[in-house]
Amino acid sequence: MLTPKTDKKLFLLDAFALIYRSYFAFFKNPRMNSKGENTSAAFGFTNAMLDVIKKEEPTHIAVVFDPPGGATNRIEEYAEYKAQREKMPEDIRNMIEPIKRIIEAFKIPILMKEGYEADDVIGTLAKMAEKEGFKTYMMTPDKDFGQLVSENIFMYKPGRGKKPAEVWGVPEIQEKFEVEDPLQVIDILGMWGDASDNIPGIPGIGEKTAKKLIKQYGSMEGLFENVDQLKGKQKENVINFKEQGILSKSLATIITDVDVVFDAEDLEICPHDEEKIREIFTELEFRGIAKRVLGEELVITADNAGVDNGQLDLFGSPATPEQHEAVSSDEMKSLETEKANYHFVESEKDQKELLETLLKQKSVCFDTETNSLEARNADLVGIAFSFKAKEAYYVPFPEDFDAAKKLLTLFEPFFSSEKVEKVAHNIKYDEQVINRYGIKLRGPRFDTMIAHYLLSPDSKHGMDDLAEYYLKYTTFPIENLIGKKGKNQKSMRDIDQKDIVDYACEDADITWQLKELFEPEIQKDHLKDLFYNIEMPLTSVLKAMEQEGIQLDIESLKTFSEELEISLNEIEEKVIELAGEEFNLASPKQLGDILFEKLEIAKKPKKTKTGQYSTSEDTLQKHVNDHEIIPLILDYRSLRKLKNTYVDPLPTLVDEHDGRLHTHYMQTVAATGRLSSTNPNLQNIPIRTPKGREIRKAFVAKNDDYYLMAADYSQIELRIIAALSEDKNMIEAFQNGHDIHAATAAKVFGVDINEVSREQRSNAKAVNFGIIYGQSVFGLSQTLGISRKESKSIIDSYFAQYPTIKAYMEKVKEDAKEKGYVETIMKRRRYLPDIHSKNAIVRGFAERNAINAPIQGSAADIIKVAMINIYNKMKEQNLTSRMLLQVHDELVFDVLKSEKDIVSKIVKEEMEGAVELVVPLDIEMEFAGNWLDAH
Repeated sequence: MLTPKTDKKLFLLDAFALIYRSYFAFFKNPRMNSKGENTSAAFGFTNAMLDVIKKEEPTHIAVVFDPPGGATNRIEEYAEYKAQREKMPEDIRNMIEPIKRIIEAFKIPILMKEGYEADDVIGTLAKMAEKEGFKTYMMTPDKDFGQLVSENIFMYKPGRGKKPAEVWGVPEIQEKFEVEDPLQVIDILGMWGDASDNIPGIPGIGEKTAKKLIKQYGSMEGLFENVDQLKGKQKENVINFKEQGILSKSLATIITDVDVVFDAEDLEICPHDEEKIREIFTELEFRGIAKRVLGEELVITADNAGVDNGQLDLFGSPATPEQHEAVSSDEMKSLETEKANYHFVESEKDQKELLETLLKQKSVCFDTETNSLEARNADLVGIAFSFKAKEAYYVPFPEDFDAAKKLLTLFEPFFSSEKVEKVAHNIKYDEQVINRYGIKLRGPRFDTMIAHYLLSPDSKHGMDDLAEYYLKYTTFPIENLIGKKGKNQKSMRDIDQKDIVDYACEDADITWQLKELFEPEIQKDHLKDLFYNIEMPLTSVLKAMEQEGIQLDIESLKTFSEELEISLNEIEEKVIELAGEEFNLASPKQLGDILFEKLEIAKKPKKTKTGQYSTSEDTLQKHVNDHEIIPLILDYRSLRKLKNTYVDPLPTLVDEHDGRLHTHYMQTVAATGRLSSTNPNLQNIPIRTPKGREIRKAFVAKNDDYYLMAADYSQIELRIIAALSEDKNMIEAFQNGHDIHAATAAKVFGVDINEVSREQRSNAKAVNFGIIYGQSVFGLSQTLGISRKESKSIIDSYFAQYPTIKAYMEKVKEDAKEKGYVETIMKRRRYLPDIHSKNAIVRGFAERNAINAPIQGSAADIIKVAMINIYNKMKEQNLTSRMLLQVHDELVFDVLKSEKDIVSKIVKEEMEGAVELVVPLDIEMEFAGNWLDAH
């Protein structure tokens, strides 16, 4: 409904509801200022407040807060009210005072009443204002306020993303809650309960049932009077939980007679205090909002912003938030607001002219439109080109493969040009598509997705997100062309080519604009080499690996699946025998009842939030020695997961065209720099258990003329920490070729290296790797099954023998606090905004990342360099052998038997020579018929 016009228009803002909503709206891409403060809550709240003032032009306004401390009338009535709510996030708490200063700078009253929630104050004021002839709007996303709506009182639900705000009057409440009177919302909430406020409601009655019962009986009291008409469990619950229902209705009722004063004059909109606004916006670095409000640019320096360190922004340069400042939905640009010049290039004459134009450019963005997300088998539908903002060209391609190939051949001079830079968003996909038509991509390349990944590794990298965040532009949704996901969704080939023009051209245009924004940042010293010499060349390597795939022995997997099924049945029989009754092992509830009620394996069993017994793996591991049934259940779960996750699905993923398994490598997922594998994820193929290792037997050489070769870096992360920390003892151990875990055990336990026991070596290994990941005394004690005292003694002894490592770790944390980031050997950065957190848990996590990221990230960089160099050498020598997989620190190859010596020489030289450290890099290499035997 439209907002009615009136002379007296009051807006009451539910402060914390809007603050929380604003904070979580930016949760995946938080706004940070140069001091490392998360300003998302303040930014979002301020935008929402200004939007309503501008659009709705209220005559009166107030912001209502909950009182500090949280003691309210509802808690006195029901101690568990809101008890489950998590503590307010520190980033919100830190913004409460700044938000109040912003409200005060706009001369808007801040209201609260001790002992009452903001809901009750808003409800009371709304009813008072109604009597004074006001139209009142309760600005909140909270559904509870629906009960207050009347002819002159409305809910004003702020918009989210691209959706506009909604105004709910009586008709909207009647429709959404299916009630005749808004007051009946209280009865619905009382029956239904509210998990967010811990209002229990009546068990078994959800939203739909509550609406149905209120429609039938009018109220909760009406339900109780007609309980005889109910049946089964529902009748039983309504009878048994009557008092709980009455309590829940009371808790859900917003009080409208709080002892507060309604003074219309105090709530009048009045001119804001520009000086105070300038001061607080400067502190928070709200350049964009300041320009809207004050009509001027803020000058923010290190002094007036309060910067006390070298904190950098997500681009690794002095923070410039106006570049990244989000805007309200009405200010977003789109295809409709921009006068873009998009061309449909259909005739051969125009296509040849376009080619000539493309060849004259230094850089061109291209974007393929296809009928499939699987690039290896995708048919071209069209290609869009752009080399100037707001200008792009779309070339449609015929459906016939040979005709499409002929047209693409026309543009071959562009794709093969060594002079023209090729720009794309996820260029690996587009390159695979054109490769299918026999066209190769040559010359310099720039991938905007990868560029942004290097600039801001923890953020989203999708083009739509980047357009909204950096260009303040809302892209044309693909669903508008092909429909929503599901069986009725069309492919791009089903769409008229002229209808694709705007969508395709916009993609190329926006990618071009992002390239212009990102390229100057990529030229910086810490990024240039990483981008142009590692990440961009790697796209071709990964593309070739994806296209090659790996051979899978499907028959062996089928046999293994049958063996697993037999084992599962045998285990199930034993478990049921021990339980003394039939039950479903896959049901956590049934299993919990058997373990903790019938067998009573624990005196105080852990329960989940829903009240049933916890049967998670962690819980069961703690009881592994309490009953012989537990190890059997853990084995059952492990084997079932193996069968359902890997053994049965893998054969179904084999490509029908070439009979090989093809994974997809992603460069922009792991913030540390590691590659990710998906569809299927071959980096998660189990290796720790004998049964899990069996799966690797099914990954086999191409045919009898080939070996499958695996080359694995030996303890690369420990070698990196030895090099980075410059610890003499650890460096010496590696240089002398010692078993590092035995050498560590000898140092820690004070024995000769030849006298180290298996247990001592195992403990030393746990410490060696645990240190990298910031393992605590408690964590090590859990890992090794020893006391905390023993664990502390081992860690203390470790640092006594490797003192430089501890000093290095402390220095890394201090440097991270000073700079706001850490770097790998190749200068890949990981930004750590939480390193200054006052919350010890949050800060501790950031500190562990500070230690781990340079080590894990350097390992990732090293194997990427090795992959590029191996690929190039094999290509130069025109070898038939191929690199197939990258799994953490390991590379897997199909090696032609006659090329065994030359491939092993290349791989050894390039892996061990990828980077020069003070300790040698060492690889283990094996040739076999399958992956397990080659490992």
